[in-house]
Amino acid sequence: MKLILGSGSPRRLDLLAQIGLTPDDIRAPDIDETPMKAEQPRPYCARMAREKVAAVPISDNEVVLCADTTVALGRRILGKPENAGQAAEFLLSLMGRRHRVVTAVAVKRGDQIWERDVVTNVKMKRLSDIELNAYLATNDWQGKAGGYAIQGPASAFIPWISGSFSAVVGLPLAETAAMLKAAGYPVYGEST
Repeated sequence: MKLILGSGSPRRLDLLAQIGLTPDDIRAPDIDETPMKAEQPRPYCARMAREKVAAVPISDNEVVLCADTTVALGRRILGKPENAGQAAEFLLSLMGRRHRVVTAVAVKRGDQIWERDVVTNVKMKRLSDIELNAYLATNDWQGKAGGYAIQGPASAFIPWISGSFSAVVGLPLAETAAMLKAAGYPVYGEST
């Protein structure tokens, strides 16, 4: 059986490697990620993972894994900022407050889909103008939900999390491994 990663994220590839998995192929789906009017962060994230896994073509001997991560500030979805100005806006709204990072995972084999979402609470400290501008200058905010990556330079801004660190990075490993096993894909060298 072959494992297909339905994501172009280098972070998800690195996370899979942490549990000894290397995808046989990478097929990043191209879907519209625009939230629906009044859509809540958790249902939005789950819908994105479902739509991504449905958009990846697979054969009978393949299992596809897709995920979506979003930052939720109350009911507001903070996606990937379009520019440094929007990244600054996101970070200013997050600093000094707790927020949620939602990562939804979908695994598909044949016509069957396994789904799970993981919510992690995160607190970002208050940032000085120097810290904010220095961070924006790194460009690490690009392509990151909420304008930051917990495993990058912004890790210095996160004094507290409650939940799954790997989910905040982009893939909750315990849940992902369990879903792959449920789909019949061997994890940790197990045979199916």
